[in-house]
Amino acid sequence: QVQLVESGGGLVQSGGSLRLSCAASGSIFSTNDMPWYVQGPGKQRELVATITTGGSTNYLDSVKGRFTILRDNAKNTVYLQMNSLKPEDTAVYYCNAPFHGSRTLVFGSWGQGTQVTVSS
Repeated sequence: QVQLVESGGGLVQSGGSLRLSCAASGSIFSTNDMPWYVQGPGKQRELVATITTGGSTNYLDSVKGRFTILRDNAKNTVYLQMNSLKPEDTAVYYCNAPFHGSRTLVFGSWGQGTQVTVSS
């Protein structure tokens, strides 16, 4: 059974840092490009960062230079290092729906994600 479990969220002051983790089952991790999604209050869920199996990365413009997506293939884990956090980064962050070629894969329903709250 495929599982993706997000963790690492919390409350942080503006300018602070957090590191989110997503542990994925081995059957999906090694062959798929992994994402992080973000859903702010009252907003649609959107892709914030992706990392390919080869380590290439892409980011939402609003987080470029502040967020870094990383993967540890030995641990089947993808991370989102979030620096210089701003109140507008307050949102729930998810890692479901990795990519395989042109396909977006959703495993089961979206989980609860991990809440990030940035205070001003």
